[in-house]
Amino acid sequence: MCLQCLWDSYRTVSIAEIERQPDDQVGRYGIVLDAGSSRTTVYVYQWPAEKENNTGVVNQTYRCSVKGSGISSYGNNPQAVPKTFEDCMQRVKEKIPADLHKSTLAHLGATAGMRLLRLQNESAAREVLASIQTYFESQPFDFRGAEIISGQEEGVYGWITANYLMGNFLEKNVWNTRSPPHGGETTGALDLGGASAQISFVPEEEAGHSANSTVQVSLYGYTYTLYTHSFQCYGRDEAEKRFLARLFQVNTAVLVNPCYPRDYVTTLTMEHIFGSLCTEELRPASYDPGYKIALEGTGDPTLCREKVYSLFDFQVCHDREDCSFDGVYQPKVKGTFVAFSGFYYTANALNLTGSSPLDAFNSSTWDFCLQSWSQLRLVPKFDEVYARSYCFSAHYIYHLLINGYKFTRQTWPNIHFKKEVENSSIAWSLGYMLNLTNMIPAESPLTQLPMKPPVFTGMMVFFAGVALLCLMSSQRVMDPGFDAE
Repeated sequence: MCLQCLWDSYRTVSIAEIERQPDDQVGRYGIVLDAGSSRTTVYVYQWPAEKENNTGVVNQTYRCSVKGSGISSYGNNPQAVPKTFEDCMQRVKEKIPADLHKSTLAHLGATAGMRLLRLQNESAAREVLASIQTYFESQPFDFRGAEIISGQEEGVYGWITANYLMGNFLEKNVWNTRSPPHGGETTGALDLGGASAQISFVPEEEAGHSANSTVQVSLYGYTYTLYTHSFQCYGRDEAEKRFLARLFQVNTAVLVNPCYPRDYVTTLTMEHIFGSLCTEELRPASYDPGYKIALEGTGDPTLCREKVYSLFDFQVCHDREDCSFDGVYQPKVKGTFVAFSGFYYTANALNLTGSSPLDAFNSSTWDFCLQSWSQLRLVPKFDEVYARSYCFSAHYIYHLLINGYKFTRQTWPNIHFKKEVENSSIAWSLGYMLNLTNMIPAESPLTQLPMKPPVFTGMMVFFAGVALLCLMSSQRVMDPGFDAE
């Protein structure tokens, strides 16, 4: 009976304390502009103000795709970049309370597209970033700068995002707070952008001669030895340009493309194919940027897969188990992986999101590639630029994952094609912001009780008193002579 009173008292005090907690749902906001090679995406993140060092509290509240192509395409006209941001930034201002604009941190990170532009024309890359910097100085947010991140950073941030969203860094304890899992299982990250591809995971063995591809990541007092590598020019868009450039070397009249849908006909300029740094070495002597090249699709999945294979140099690895392609070191893949960005969008076109057997992927790829152009045009949300290239993308992903990263028929189901976790996009941008704002500490945070220390101390004193009263009451019941003394 007295124990029940004790429990009821605990519940009453605990609930009262929870009800008295201040409303921190408005919290703080952060903005990240993911300036990719093909597009810029604006992400808005929110978290309770008093929980900056806890995991699982940062939520994506808004996402906006900037109209037009990526910022690297404005190398010849840097001043035009800010205009493309206007629509999204206006929407962002509406999503974040006006009184929090000045305290909202904003960052822009540019990836492979700008890395290529910097290699091709460094002054143009600087002017693009300077134009963006000037624009944001006129905005109400606390802009912390525009920078070009390295491929390795992109891989690490993507890995952090995936594992953060999946709750792999911290686990709940008996107090319903979070504590480090002491190096528990993590998820590998596979990112396929427009100009580069990244693979990041914690390998089984310690890397020896691969220091350039190994990163020590310290989170919550635990250090993860992470293998990560970024393949420049192996993003989906740049890979297709290299594919078309190779076709042009065979036939300069009409390019017969087995990866384009049957009966599909189009024209592309030489600049579209050969204007990139990734195809510069394949550029013909008679290069004319405005010259139009005719292309005709045949929808031949067998020939498509055969020709896509030639985009990789698998021979240089000489059947080494610790080598992917182009002579790049890679330890054996381990555990589960989440494949996002271009991986997800292609799998989604094949109706294969989530996890599925390799045979299902191949079967869906063949069925898709055999469709004529008139059949594809009936697909909902049809977009010509993407629809014509999904067959190529599917075969490219097959070679990248099977022959490149060396997934097998048995380990393929460990790959999960995902776009988001609980409405938060899986992208390097979240890991980038978490790092810049120190949202994930390197050291393990002190264990926090689910109530403030003064309240906890008071409750302990209260319960001790109740327990003493219970003891005295029990003594009276057991010893009739207790009151007489």
